[in-house]
Amino acid sequence: MGPAHRRDALRLRGGGSPPLLRLFPGRLSAFPLFLLALLLGFASLLWLQLSCSGEGPAPGGQHRGAPRQPCPHPEPPQPPQEEPSWAPHRLALLVPFRERFEELLAFVPYMHRFLSKKRIRHRIFILNQVDHFRFNRASLINVGFLESGNDTDYIAMHDVDLLPLNEHLDYSFPEAGPFHVASPELHPLYHYKTYVGGILLLTKQHYELCNGMSNRFWGWGREDDEFYRRIKGAGLQVRRPSGITTGYETFQHLHDPAWRKRDQKRIAAQKQEQFKVDREGGLNNVRYRIESRTDLSVAGAPCTVLNILLDCDTNETPWCTFG
Repeated sequence: MGPAHRRDALRLRGGGSPPLLRLFPGRLSAFPLFLLALLLGFASLLWLQLSCSGEGPAPGGQHRGAPRQPCPHPEPPQPPQEEPSWAPHRLALLVPFRERFEELLAFVPYMHRFLSKKRIRHRIFILNQVDHFRFNRASLINVGFLESGNDTDYIAMHDVDLLPLNEHLDYSFPEAGPFHVASPELHPLYHYKTYVGGILLLTKQHYELCNGMSNRFWGWGREDDEFYRRIKGAGLQVRRPSGITTGYETFQHLHDPAWRKRDQKRIAAQKQEQFKVDREGGLNNVRYRIESRTDLSVAGAPCTVLNILLDCDTNETPWCTFG
């Protein structure tokens, strides 16, 4: 059989180059093959985008107007898993809370990533007040301290509406004494020298030395000022960040005062009591009940929600209610 007959026989048997390759004359080099693969990949991605966004022909013979499949979104990068080699200490992040869920949804995943990136072993406790008394931030922190477990050895008293933006802020074990992360020089709102609110780190030993915080502060404000006097009375020195150059841009403050009005009312004797030092109460007499304890995940970030029922002696602090 001659060469011409052999070529005809190959064509009859389906031999030769695939149809797509016949579009390219002569022998193919690596570059045209790469270009072809790139074009095919781009075309398939374009088809996927159009089909799942509802702008193009319906895939799989769907009728026009039928609901489309949502486009897949890439998962955010996961923070590194906690390892014992990170540090010998573990932080209990205590977050007093009531009905500010939009702030909570931002806070938990942000703080989990922030602390994981700094290799701080931590547990986040959402201290959710579910009784009908006025909000009591200090008592919630006392409860969080008592319920935080033996696997944590220091705490952060942390507002839910304050996010650290500067990665140089220190959340490590405050062995030398209370460490005020949200110092007056950096906090976006409060700048007086004795301010210790927002974010304050203490070892559990130092918090016990202060007998925790006073339980007499119902409503918003003044409990931090009283706690500053407890710190000084225990012989402790408050330390603050150094070398932070971002000033009042160091934190993001999420609170909207027009949408979330603070309970700043002062009722009856509360006006006089708010400036006094409580020399008897604190960890030793906080009255509460844990309604439920739930471990959950917010956008992949783990936290523990404690639903807390505080109790109030209306003879001692009649301002715990509005009635």
